[in-house]
Amino acid sequence: MKEQNIVMLCQQNWNLGLAFNAKNLAKEFAKDNQVLFVNLPLDLNTVLKGYRDPAIKQRLRVLRGQEESLVQAEPNLWVLTPPVLGLSINWLKSNKVFRKLNRWNSQLLAASIRKAAHALGFTSYHFFQDGIIPQGLEMRALLAPRSFTYYVRDYVLGQPYFRRHGPWVEAELCQQADVVVANSAYLSDYAREHNPHSYDIGQGCVLAMYDAAVEHAVPADLAAVPRPIIGYTGFLTEMRLDIDLLLTIAQARPHWNLVLIGPEDDAFRRSTLHGLPNVFFLGSKRPDQLAAYLQHFDVCINPQLANELTEGNYPLKIDEYLAMGRPVVATHTRAMDLFASYTYLARTPADWLRLLEQALAEAGPRPAAAGIAFAQGHTWAASAQALYHALAATQLQAV
Repeated sequence: MKEQNIVMLCQQNWNLGLAFNAKNLAKEFAKDNQVLFVNLPLDLNTVLKGYRDPAIKQRLRVLRGQEESLVQAEPNLWVLTPPVLGLSINWLKSNKVFRKLNRWNSQLLAASIRKAAHALGFTSYHFFQDGIIPQGLEMRALLAPRSFTYYVRDYVLGQPYFRRHGPWVEAELCQQADVVVANSAYLSDYAREHNPHSYDIGQGCVLAMYDAAVEHAVPADLAAVPRPIIGYTGFLTEMRLDIDLLLTIAQARPHWNLVLIGPEDDAFRRSTLHGLPNVFFLGSKRPDQLAAYLQHFDVCINPQLANELTEGNYPLKIDEYLAMGRPVVATHTRAMDLFASYTYLARTPADWLRLLEQALAEAGPRPAAAGIAFAQGHTWAASAQALYHALAATQLQAV
């Protein structure tokens, strides 16, 4: 798809301070198209809870007209911070009342998008929505886009915030869409329950910082850890990671050393892992620091819980691990089937102990070069092309 106008309504704001799927796709789209990236609009509850937050203060300046709402971020790419303040409605039990007030919120947002699109000369455009945003239920009727693409990149319905209205909102969004795209086979199968035009477009990765050929010095805090080192990088949260499994591994193999890098939730901070002599919490690191740690891990792990939140979610860290040429042991999930030829996949604690032994001894089920090449093939360009093909195929079927 080239020389088209694309409007993207996104869950995460452009200036979040880190890369995320919608932002990476926007950059890829903008190579051949003009893109309007729309930040999630403010609501009253967010303002009341976070009015001291610098990011919220900036949003309020836009709302008051003290800062521009539409700015160019990159060539062919503009960011709209909607100068609207919506009602907070997620707490409502009645779907009927929710729909009515959501229509009000949607009209405010749609007016803001129409104004920005007009300023950019977008006489027609394709509409792309990143996940569950209730206002999207009304955008097809209010904006009349050329096409509507709904993007599923996480299964979030198990999270408390989405339990009340998330299931029916997402079902209707999928049904309204011309095409639904997902970043894993599991999620595309889930979406296909609501829309037959649902496709797995894969997960793009930005792996420029993960180059196994670049030699990194051992970080000072890692140098103090005896080998062998079994390491994890990422958010340490009990919603997704198996604390009991980590305890089992550390206690069953006291001569192995577990290194955990990333911010911790309360469950991890309180866990008895902190009292074990062979478990090392090294805290959060900048993205550009992680490759040095990975390069000096003997084995990388992803000790997920097998649950509805993890079963279909694409494990981006596996690409990072493989790109650094490291052997990987991970919990078996549907999403991990993609990596079955390049990683050790465990279902039980006994599997984990056995496969970690193999990984330490054999350094991977296939040569490191194969894993590196496989990871490097997961690009945002490939994901964008798969999306274009899916949309084109669906439009042809409609003719």
